Amino acid sequence: MASFSIEGNIVDIPQQKTYAGKITVTRGRIEKITPLSGTAGPHLPYILPGFIDSHVHIESSMLAPAEFARLAVVHGTTAVVSDPHEIANVCGMDGVQFMIRNGQTVNFKFYFGAPSCVPATPFETAGAAITAADIKRLLQQKEILYLSEMMNFPGVLSNDEEVMQKIKAAHEAGKPVDGHAPGLRGEALKQYAAAGITTDHECFTRDEALDKLQNGMKILIREGSAARNFEALVDLVNDFPDKMMFCSDDKHPDSLAQGHINELCRRAVARGIDLYKVLQAACLNPVSHYGLDLGILRDGDRADFIAVKDLKDFEVLKTYINGELVAENGVSYIRSGAIPSINKFSCKIIKETDLLCPAADHLLNEKLPVIEALDGQLITRRLDLPPKLENGFIVSDTDRDILKMVVINRYNQAAPAISFIRNFQLKAGAIASSVAHDSHNIIAVGADDKSLCAAINLVIKEKGGVSCVAQGKEAVIALPIAGLMSDGDGYAVARAYTEIDRLAKSLGSGLAAPFMTLSFMALLVIPALKLSDRGLFDGNEFRFVYP
Repeated sequence: MASFSIEGNIVDIPQQKTYAGKITVTRGRIEKITPLSGTAGPHLPYILPGFIDSHVHIESSMLAPAEFARLAVVHGTTAVVSDPHEIANVCGMDGVQFMIRNGQTVNFKFYFGAPSCVPATPFETAGAAITAADIKRLLQQKEILYLSEMMNFPGVLSNDEEVMQKIKAAHEAGKPVDGHAPGLRGEALKQYAAAGITTDHECFTRDEALDKLQNGMKILIREGSAARNFEALVDLVNDFPDKMMFCSDDKHPDSLAQGHINELCRRAVARGIDLYKVLQAACLNPVSHYGLDLGILRDGDRADFIAVKDLKDFEVLKTYINGELVAENGVSYIRSGAIPSINKFSCKIIKETDLLCPAADHLLNEKLPVIEALDGQLITRRLDLPPKLENGFIVSDTDRDILKMVVINRYNQAAPAISFIRNFQLKAGAIASSVAHDSHNIIAVGADDKSLCAAINLVIKEKGGVSCVAQGKEAVIALPIAGLMSDGDGYAVARAYTEIDRLAKSLGSGLAAPFMTLSFMALLVIPALKLSDRGLFDGNEFRFVYP
């Protein structure tokens, strides 16, 4: 590996100063950082540690890890703390090992966790299960740095034996435990944090985040393709600079092609948040919290750093990882390679009549329980509304924006689960996806049964994908890796996703990310109403509304 040097304005985050300097790199490490005469100024690039996504499900990008890295380095991301929870719910331990192996094919810093909740709940059908014994084995691997988000907070509060064994295994391995407890407050939160759970990325109000900070937890500010909490939480960076991190959680390929953690830094600085505190959250705090083997711009560190044009827009000029230039001026030097496939997909083509919804099975006190999706949030609201009936069946009502939603078990033959949802605003057609957190059955929403059936069957024929049926047009992106990820070029997938997203919005949807929002309508651990392959579920009461 060649030695080299680079001059620029050195951004010393711990000392909160910026000075002109030269970095000498030898064999992938920083040999020395030497101050130069003169003052820092815009005639030189600004050099700082690379950006870190402190919590992401790579699978949600619809890209394999190597392709995710190829897009991310352009934006100055040098590392991600990744929970392979999605593929684990489909393929179990084999899925986790797939992510590790594929990530090792490129020069990028992937730090994986042991998925703590597979399946996420007992109220849905997943493709695999990861036990406490499996968790213990995973935590012994050097590639596994932490126990991934403990979504089963009711299990923590009830001292469920299996849940507590998983947490204990992480503590015994000396590795941190990530949290996931949307809306949890008061005494219940104290008990959850006291179990040794150290982070949360699910806060959607400032007060909730403050409560968790006061109970010793660190807060990850999430800004993904569907869940967006930046505006509500970013001001906390000024007051708790050592307790905050940035993350995307779930980011679709078109969003990743446009920007990553660099965008959050730009927005935070524009809002008036102290520059060095912003960079502490973006570049340093994940390293100390998770114990990452990652350079942070010190003598002797691995040469993981970036050069940006300025400290306002954070336009990335160069990205170095282990002393290698991996991206320059918007061009990634990480190469695409052949990606093997891994999957579980067993369901068969459906018929339109399979989607009929008898009124007698779905009405409660003559009202229809309806999910209200909220743009930019994973939480939903419950509405109880009069249904639209035709011949004794409940049908989509486009005039009132009450649309039929379906979840189909993709692992076994079973009758579809059906409910209704508001806020997708489709006037015609349908969209469907095999990305449906967390068990990743097929989920679809549509204006009529014919379109719904067609959209679902497009996904089934590909053994995984996202599809849209729009007034004579059909589009599908195949996701052959676990029904979650493409095996193709990341930029091509991003372009294809942009087109299918545009097609979905042409049907009337005003959601910022209709496919991402749809994927979370099966996530039972986040209230209020969600739909699993087994029925409509109340996330507040943790029980089925029906069947």
